[in-house]
Amino acid sequence: MYTLAPVIIFTYKRIGSLKLVLESLNKCALIERTEIIIFSDAAKGNGDEQEVSAVRNYLIGIESPNIKLNFSEENYGLAKSIIGGVTKILNQYHKVIVLEDDLTVSTNFLIYMNNALDHYQNNSNIFSIAGYSVPITAPDDYPYDVYFFLRASSWGWATWNDRWTTIDWEVNDYEEFIKNKDRIKAFNEGGSDMFNMLKKQMNGKINSWAIRWCYHQFRTKSLTVYPVVSKIKNIGFSEMATHSNVYNRYKTLLDTGNTLHFNFPSTAIVDQHFTVQFQHFYSIRTRFINKIRTLLYKVGFISNKND
Repeated sequence: MYTLAPVIIFTYKRIGSLKLVLESLNKCALIERTEIIIFSDAAKGNGDEQEVSAVRNYLIGIESPNIKLNFSEENYGLAKSIIGGVTKILNQYHKVIVLEDDLTVSTNFLIYMNNALDHYQNNSNIFSIAGYSVPITAPDDYPYDVYFFLRASSWGWATWNDRWTTIDWEVNDYEEFIKNKDRIKAFNEGGSDMFNMLKKQMNGKINSWAIRWCYHQFRTKSLTVYPVVSKIKNIGFSEMATHSNVYNRYKTLLDTGNTLHFNFPSTAIVDQHFTVQFQHFYSIRTRFINKIRTLLYKVGFISNKND
């Protein structure tokens, strides 16, 4: 039996959703053999201290030899927390599975992620494993449980130390990159939002570790493995969530089956059938429609159910 990857969970102040994440993990096959490492970021200011304290008191009260707690003494923010936390754990374990506190998982999530990590560990063309998938359909005769795409996913993912340590978080070639319209166009094949997010990152308008990671995969021409049926459900659109005032366009069917054996292709080929659906999901047209839906949601014309 291969060595299981530890699971890192990054949390801040959402005790309700964190409890749901841990409850879903506890229903997973392999959970009794899986080490869980939880990073709790410190409060930004007095307004968040009570909620952060509640999260930490809850975590301290959990009695489990498989759970390790890391409480930061200063507020790092999500980007710095993830870059630093993942780097620290990968230096010890060489591979890791990462969750945030608004992502619940299917019962076969750990088996899927560990099997994929094991299957592709020697394939340098694969940079990461995704647990979440946008709503897609596979051909009736499609024999595999995964597909490949050039865009990374930050919602329930896994990678290896020898990939992660190669990322240039400073994006040192950015000035050269933005002069090349063909490369910008190629980068946006991962989604019409890609270049705009990178530009905002480099101009200091956002602080995203994920878009820098996506750009690195683009530069290295490496791929992400996606499940045909999502193993992740984002519950971050509830009333208490950061995005509670946004229409949830990321709703997808969570794997509710009992599959414990997955069929992975040995050769990583980007299939046009899935590419068309993935690019449509992140197209300008689809993004515009969902902005309209958000406006309609805010005024009560449509619902935002997360099922």
